[in-house]
Amino acid sequence: MSDQDEDLGAFDPNIPEEGPSAPPAGWLDDVHGYQGHRGGEGENPLCPPPPAYTPQPELNKNTVVPDVRVPTVSEDVARDALLKFVESKWKYSSKPARNLIFKELQPVVVYRYRLETYTETRTSTWQFEPYKGQAVDGPQYGASPPPWDIPMVLPQRYSGRVEKVLVPHSSIVKLCHKCNGCGRTRCGHCHGRGRKRCTFCHGHGRSRNKRCTSCHGRGRKRCTFCQGHGYKTCCVCHGSQNLLHFIQLTVTWKNDISDFIPDRQPDFPDKKFEQVTGDPFFVDESVLVYPIQGFPDQEICDASTKLINEHLNRFSTTSRILQQRQTIELVPLTHALYTYSGKDFSFFVYGVENKVFTAKYPSACSIL
Repeated sequence: MSDQDEDLGAFDPNIPEEGPSAPPAGWLDDVHGYQGHRGGEGENPLCPPPPAYTPQPELNKNTVVPDVRVPTVSEDVARDALLKFVESKWKYSSKPARNLIFKELQPVVVYRYRLETYTETRTSTWQFEPYKGQAVDGPQYGASPPPWDIPMVLPQRYSGRVEKVLVPHSSIVKLCHKCNGCGRTRCGHCHGRGRKRCTFCHGHGRSRNKRCTSCHGRGRKRCTFCQGHGYKTCCVCHGSQNLLHFIQLTVTWKNDISDFIPDRQPDFPDKKFEQVTGDPFFVDESVLVYPIQGFPDQEICDASTKLINEHLNRFSTTSRILQQRQTIELVPLTHALYTYSGKDFSFFVYGVENKVFTAKYPSACSIL
């Protein structure tokens, strides 16, 4: 009998081909409160909160905001801010900043409205792991509690976190679906034979009228994927033959933030405000906040109404709203007009940090 015949005789029909990595549809029974979970990969069905968990806004309820004064920046502060800005730009000279003559400092009233909605979202999915004799918390110990009845320790408010927990009494042991409980699967590269056709001589045993040096004239070589066994340890159950299936609940806490700043100065890019902080003179916090009314800047009132409605519609059907917070910040912005070498220039000082933006800076080569 040739080596090739011996290789074919090594095939073991009792070792199954690899099945799917995920359990097929119908492999697992439904668990009350978690219906529709098929156990497929990537599945993570949402568990909407029951009505008792969903806060409802009261009709005709609004929030009043106190008056606020507009901050101003002195010439010394404006000059120091410009000098610090110039130092960070290697191609700029500090000479114009030191010698410029201020014409006017124009404070601009800029409010930033921010709405934060802190939510908790729960999703669940079937998971499995090799069964190696660990404890099985199955339905014999009682019914699995609904997704929103499983107690969780809340994180610090407005901080994001994700936790995964095993749903009580949802565990069950079943034969591995990938290897049918065999613990190993037929190698898909050599089809269970342990050897593959030599790629150098294409299975002929000879190359260029000489015995093939790669396969030593056999025409076949040992399969490197299964080391010649014709099978591999099952990659799902790791040879344990059984799997422990259970429902995993994923709880996600997230703080969703929406900002609005009215465009009050066309020459200043509003995106710069994202880099600085303001003075939060108004903070309103509750499970649900209500639209602002009576504030001098009507655009802030309109943004408050719009964003509160958007957040309520977006989150109340899928998540539990734990807390909301709305803030109005007065973001300092001063337009500094000045002359240097007989020409007019300007720059902006913005934010509590006194950052500077300028579209044009004079060259230092000019002589006063």
